[in-house]
Amino acid sequence: MSIELRKVGDADLPDWMRGLSVGFLRPPEVSKEDIEFRRSTYVPDRTQGAYDNGRWVATFRSFPQELTVPGGARVPADAVTSVTVSPTHRRRGLLTRMMTGDLRAAKERGDALATLIAAEYPIYGRYGFGPAACATEWHIDVARAALDPRHAGPDDGGRVDFADAAEVRELGPALHERFRAGQPGAIDLPAVWWQVQTGGIPLPHVPASRRFHAVHRSASGAVEGLVTYRTSDVWEHQMPQNTLTVDRLTAITPAAERALWLFLCSIDWVLHIRTGLRAPDDLLPHHLGDPRAAHIVQHSDYLWIRPLDVPRLLEARTYPAAGSLVLEIRDEAELAGGRYLLEAGPDGATCTRTDRGADLTLDVGAFASLYLGDESALRLAALGRIDEERPGALATADLLLRTARRPWCPDEF
Repeated sequence: MSIELRKVGDADLPDWMRGLSVGFLRPPEVSKEDIEFRRSTYVPDRTQGAYDNGRWVATFRSFPQELTVPGGARVPADAVTSVTVSPTHRRRGLLTRMMTGDLRAAKERGDALATLIAAEYPIYGRYGFGPAACATEWHIDVARAALDPRHAGPDDGGRVDFADAAEVRELGPALHERFRAGQPGAIDLPAVWWQVQTGGIPLPHVPASRRFHAVHRSASGAVEGLVTYRTSDVWEHQMPQNTLTVDRLTAITPAAERALWLFLCSIDWVLHIRTGLRAPDDLLPHHLGDPRAAHIVQHSDYLWIRPLDVPRLLEARTYPAAGSLVLEIRDEAELAGGRYLLEAGPDGATCTRTDRGADLTLDVGAFASLYLGDESALRLAALGRIDEERPGALATADLLLRTARRPWCPDEF
C-alpha cells in the first residue's frame, strides 16, 4: 500500500494528533480537551499529513499570521507548525512534498513570506528558510541583582499591581498590539491565545492555574507592562530555594520594563529567576544594580522566515538612509527568485525587477536572514553566503538593512 498524502478532516483529527505526539517523542495519548480545542482552531484545508497502513506518519499544518517588519508595518505570513515525520518514514520526501505544496499555496494566496520556529537547525534551509531573529534567556541571581525596592530610583508615579486572569484577557490584547507595532519580528496573537494562557480554555498541558500576573500602570493610569510568571516551592534546611520562571513579560517603555523586573526581584523567598526567551539585545542586565547578576543560559536562532514576495517585503519596511541595491536572489523552488532593484530612503522604498547588473548575489535563505535587520551582509559574505559583484555593495546593504535594535519574536507557535 502506498503512502497517502492528504488533508485532515474532522474525523481524522484525533488520530492525526496522536501521530503528531509520536513525532514529537510524546506518548500517543491525546486528551478530549486537546482534541476539542484543536477542532475549534485548526484550518482543515491547511492541515495535512502522510497516512500509511492505518497510521499518520507525518504531520504538517499552517495558519494565517501577521509579522511586524522594521518600521512597524505588518505583512501577511504563512505560519508553519506541527511539522513531524515519524522515524519509520524518514528520507522518503514526505516533508518536501508537504512543505512545497504549502508554500506554493501561500504564494497564491498573496502571503509575503512564511514563518516557523525551527526545532532543528539543519532542516529548513533547503526549503528557502533562513534564521531571521534570535532569542536569549537569562538566569538572575536575585541576591546579587542589587535592586532594593526601597531605593528604586526616581519615582515616576507608576505602580505595579497583581491582576487576575480576567483582567489579563481584557488588558493584554491592547498592550500586545502597542508592543508589536514597534517590535520587528513580533506576531499577532488571536483572542483564543489569551484564553488558553489564562485558563479561560483549560488544557492539560498549559499550567495556567499556577500562573501569577502583574500589570504596570503609568502615573496617568495607562497600562504599559504585563508579566506572567510561575514559582517553584523548594525549601532546604528551613530556607527557601525557589526559582521564579517568567512565562511572558511585555513592556512598551523602559520604565515599565525596569519596574516589572524590580518587582520580580523583590518577591520574598525567590533566589533565582529564569527570564524566559527575551530579545538578544534585551535591556534586562542593565536594569539591575549589578548587570553580572544576569547571565545567559540560552541563546539561539528562533524565528525563521521564507520570503515569497521580495518586492512587497522590501517596500513594506523602512530604511535609515538613502541608497540603492540590485539583488540577484537565487531560489531553487522558483517562488521568490529574480533580480530586483531596491531604491530606498527614509521616506520609503520601491523594489522592481530589473535587467541591471547585480550588486549582490545570494540565495533566498541568506536574504531571509538579512530582511528583518539582524544579520550582516559582510558576515554572510565572509561565510560564502553572498557574492559581492560591485565593490561597496556589502557596506550599502548593511547600511540599508540592519536595524538599531534587533528583531525579536516573543511567542512560540
